[in-house]
Formats: sequence, C-alpha cells, structure tokens
Amino acid sequence: MYDLEKILLELKSLPEYKDQISLQTVEGCNNYFYGTGNYTKLTHNENEFIKFNFDLPYINSILEKEKMYRARVMKLKSKTCLTLHQDPTLRKHIPLITNEKCFLVVDNEIIRLPADGNVYTVDTTKMHCAVNASWEDRIHIVGCI
Repeated sequence: MYDLEKILLELKSLPEYKDQISLQTVEGCNNYFYGTGNYTKLTHNENEFIKFNFDLPYINSILEKEKMYRARVMKLKSKTCLTLHQDPTLRKHIPLITNEKCFLVVDNEIIRLPADGNVYTVDTTKMHCAVNASWEDRIHIVGCI
C-alpha cells in the first residue's frame, strides 16, 4: 500500500496540465506531454517510455517497483467520460482522487477503484471506458505493464 498524501505532495511540483501529463518518456525526448493520449499516434512503442520526466523520488520508486512504463497522471474532469476503446496492454491504476460516482466500464462490467493506496491491474485489452459522473475531478496514475 502506498502513501497517497506523499504522492499528491510530489505531484504539486508538476507543471500545469489539462488532462494528462507523462511521468515517463523515451530516451532523448524532453516533452512531458509526449506519451499522453492515443497510443496509436506515438512514434515509439509503449515499452520504450521508461525515462523519468521529473524528479519525483517516491512516485518514480513506485513506477519501478510496479514495473510500469508510459505512466501518466490522468485527470478526468467532472461530468466527462472517455470513449469506448481497447489498449494493447494491461494498465495499472493508482487512484489518487476519486469517489463512488467515478468508475470504469470494462467488458460491460462496472468497476470502482477506491483511492486507498493500492495499485489495481485493469484488463484494458478489453473494451472499456472511464466515467466521471461527479462534481470533482478524478485523478489516477496510470501505467502500462
């Protein structure tokens, strides 16, 4: 179990971002938005995203321990959802800010991931989407495995 307060404190040092920011990038790239969004638009394979973008000792140690790559901080704004899609690999989620009105739909099953310091593996190779039907932003660290 990880310390969410420590994670959130480290995240305060990040630059402003709208909905996603990359915690990891590829060698030779210093753009912390490269790696966000649709993976089909990347010119690198997801597993090449292993270089840390920021000096975040606690978070980076978690990413290493959990063997996550192409990790991002993902903010899902209130009253929004992501399109239904499939990813090429499984994803690990570390929910940081969420509530009962935020959920994933994976293969037509509703899944709620609490912000309790645990890491959750989600089979995103199945059709899925994320929904935030609440009044607050939902924030997760999400990485490929």
